Amino acid sequence: MRIKLLSFLLIFTAALSYGQTKVKGKIIDAITREPLDGANIRCTDPACHRSCTANYSGSFEIPCQDCKEIAVTHIGYAVQLFPVSGNLNIISLSPSQSALQEVVVTANRDIVKRSEAPIAITSLSAKVIQDAKPTSIEQVLNKVSGVYMVNLGNEQHQMSIRQPMTTKSLFLYLEDGIPIRTSGLFNHNALLELNMATVKNIEVIKGPSSSLYGSEAIGGVVNFITQAPTAVPVFKLSVQGNDIGYKRADLQTSFSSKKWGVVLSGYYASKKNNYLEFSDFHKGTMTARVDYRFSDKTNLTNSVTWLNYYSDMRGGLDSAMFAGKVFHNLQTFTYRKVNAFRYHSTLTHSWNNNSKTAASIIYRANTIGQNPAYRIKDDYRKQAANWIGKKDLAHGEINSNHFHSYSIIGQHRQKLHRKNALLIGGVNIDVSPSSYSADYIRIKKDTVSKKYVTYQSVDSSLTNYATRINNYAAFMNFEFSPVPKLRIVASLRYDLFHYDFNNHLKLNSFSGSPDTVNRFGRVSSKIGFTYNFSDRTGIYANYSEGFVPPQVTEMYTGVTVPHLAPSVVYNYEIGGWIEIIKSKLSADVSAYKLNSTDEIISVRQDDGSTANENAGKTLHKGIELGISANPLKTLSFRFSGAYSEHQFIEYVEKGVSYNGNDMNGAPNWMYNTEVWYKPSFAKGLRVGAELQYIGSYFADPRNTAKYKGYTVVNLRAGYQIRGLEIWVNALNAFDNYYAYIVNKSAFGYSYTLAEPRNFNVGLSYNFGNLFNKQ
Repeated sequence: MRIKLLSFLLIFTAALSYGQTKVKGKIIDAITREPLDGANIRCTDPACHRSCTANYSGSFEIPCQDCKEIAVTHIGYAVQLFPVSGNLNIISLSPSQSALQEVVVTANRDIVKRSEAPIAITSLSAKVIQDAKPTSIEQVLNKVSGVYMVNLGNEQHQMSIRQPMTTKSLFLYLEDGIPIRTSGLFNHNALLELNMATVKNIEVIKGPSSSLYGSEAIGGVVNFITQAPTAVPVFKLSVQGNDIGYKRADLQTSFSSKKWGVVLSGYYASKKNNYLEFSDFHKGTMTARVDYRFSDKTNLTNSVTWLNYYSDMRGGLDSAMFAGKVFHNLQTFTYRKVNAFRYHSTLTHSWNNNSKTAASIIYRANTIGQNPAYRIKDDYRKQAANWIGKKDLAHGEINSNHFHSYSIIGQHRQKLHRKNALLIGGVNIDVSPSSYSADYIRIKKDTVSKKYVTYQSVDSSLTNYATRINNYAAFMNFEFSPVPKLRIVASLRYDLFHYDFNNHLKLNSFSGSPDTVNRFGRVSSKIGFTYNFSDRTGIYANYSEGFVPPQVTEMYTGVTVPHLAPSVVYNYEIGGWIEIIKSKLSADVSAYKLNSTDEIISVRQDDGSTANENAGKTLHKGIELGISANPLKTLSFRFSGAYSEHQFIEYVEKGVSYNGNDMNGAPNWMYNTEVWYKPSFAKGLRVGAELQYIGSYFADPRNTAKYKGYTVVNLRAGYQIRGLEIWVNALNAFDNYYAYIVNKSAFGYSYTLAEPRNFNVGLSYNFGNLFNKQ
């Protein structure tokens, strides 16, 4: 009897197995080619109901009986159906067109739906970046409403996010959630240290985020998220160049093998014989990332970036040169040189579905050497009613700044059972010894051409000091849903700064500040909520604080050390989003009021001298709007715009009152709009047009002169077939003559000339497609 029963079971099992089909495959992102861990795969046959989940490599296997079609879903991606074939291998998912389904990581230092983040945050996807083919970061960042990154040439820049165009330390730049530079040593050109070839997507938080990320996160936070190892081999080579001297070559390669994943990406760019003389540059950068997965729960990521950069430092054109379209550069020897090295290693462990811990160690080494144009001052100058000094003499300096930085960031994420609560907490320790030196140079000026032609080094040291900057911080983010549709988020962070200053010069020197130790502490908070009326409509509001400690250059340049405290801002914000027509028309809006207090400005003293004090107050308010439309499958439209007002409230600098004035470099209106056409009859073809508008603004804080702003149109076209891609970008297509930024000072006007119309042509080929089974 037992033998008959066993035989029956074997025959029955074999019959079932004969009728089943094992569907195997790998789920990847259609743009980045990265694996989609956690994607859900389900057989659409009502009689089957089989499903499974893709693992960390994107791989899945589902036993189905006569399965002909599967449905694949993943957060942030549209539900897609795929026919089952015997050779099913690679399944590519395209990101969802719905903004409410976007996933962001910068909002709370972990993965969260955009619709659950009570802040103004915008994500620039990998598709946006790949379609634009930017040669510098502002060509994509300026697509974000309320953001204007000022192009100073050769990847140098200023920034404006809920602030005027400025070089001040009001913005925090991250790479995979880790600051590119250390606190207290802000450099407004920090993004030239970025490797654009490894950037996958960009997230921009507008407004203060010090409660999570610490100092300098006042106007906004920009997080550059880099490419992870791909699920399929990628080996892409690119070359491009334009007709005004720019050339660039890129390398991108990536693969995964068992527990290992590798990414190598970088580029070399140069510019020579540009439309403006003495404005050449070159940059080489490379990033290597190696991931190792110990198990399904434990992963180690290591990333190292090297950069070498050199640029002639062009000065601005004066008003006569700008009006006469004279493209001579008065600077013939000024330069900026940067050598940077960054390394971070992050170990992540998931204890279970509700608990995850991450720990990172970071090392940075950075050197900036300059013969800066902005330090050159003519000896011949007006004093009272008379002109004094030599017409053929000017004064300048050569300086160098170097720092090492050692950091540890630890973070734990814990889901709680009640009210869908989530707690994220962590610590951050940063120790950064640095040094700075500046030597005087005597400059010869040609009185006919007005060019600064040569310089002579003399034995005169202006500045020579070392600092040790220690930053200790602890942070916490708590979220919960007391009722359905409502999400409350609160964050808190404490930062302690320790500056140890050691001056190598005598006390009677030009920069003779005595050795000293300074400490600054600050608690930053944020609280907000989101309420989603439906899957397509939601609102949010928040109150947040931001701060920035005194920078080293504000503390120790002079003969005394001023008594300074951190500058603090208080931000009030409301906003919302709506999907008017599902996957076809959506909009988001935000309104804010930001009070900035204790700003550090130079205040005239009773004896006629000046000193830095926490004496400035400014007001910033505005409204930002974004509209995205996909009326046809082949046509897409985007509008990003902002109206803002920036005003001096209490601001008496060097004895001059700007109280009640509009802040300089602060246009009320700015917007960027774009349309793309991707015809169905020519798969792989794209044609796009973009318009950037910057409204008029005051060029000086006294409000005596205005610049009219500008409007510029960029045209882009590209075609991709298999692994081959070609593109042509016509930037400033109508050859508009304008300046990126205009300043007026006691020395006159300074115009940073914009690039004329130029055509950038590129070609890339992905040899990895030869090994991929599509």
